[in-house]
Amino acid sequence: MLTATQETKIDLLKDLGLPEESTYPALEKLTETESRYLRDLRVNLKSALGGEALSIKEAYLLALSAAANEENEALVKAFEAKALENGAELGEVAEAIACASLLATNNILYRFRHFAGKEEYEQQPARIKMNIMMKPVLGKEFFELMSLAISAINGCERCVTSHEASVMQLGTKEPRIFDAIRVAAVVVGLSKIIK
Repeated sequence: MLTATQETKIDLLKDLGLPEESTYPALEKLTETESRYLRDLRVNLKSALGGEALSIKEAYLLALSAAANEENEALVKAFEAKALENGAELGEVAEAIACASLLATNNILYRFRHFAGKEEYEQQPARIKMNIMMKPVLGKEFFELMSLAISAINGCERCVTSHEASVMQLGTKEPRIFDAIRVAAVVVGLSKIIK
């Protein structure tokens, strides 16, 4: 007979579309020790992905981008499959992954400029191509929202401020922004357990 924690582990893997027999050391440790956190993690994931201000497709694309940013292959595959199941097109999936790559680049550059605080660095051209931001397949508002979420993960204050202002100018309201950040936060937490 399975314990409640073993059942939660199986349910979490099912939620993600991962095989029941999948093993991940941190997940196994939580299961073996009957950690109550495992149930919290599952509830947090379901709650974040079911936010009211995002469509399920958008939530899974945000989760995919966050998983790609965290370089978590298992979660990238899981969230890609879930995004496709919920109406995402291959171009949208690719763009969610590309967003993580572009923002990883930008966040380092702009975080450095911010931390260094020298006018000389501010005057240097970035020389980073960002054509994807001009006409994103995902649409400008959602690409900016995803960029904001990835910038929050990467801790770039300047990029967070810039992307938050941009999505607000595009008509996005705070509940939608907060739901996107919550998805990103929960996926980062999940990536510490499923890896």
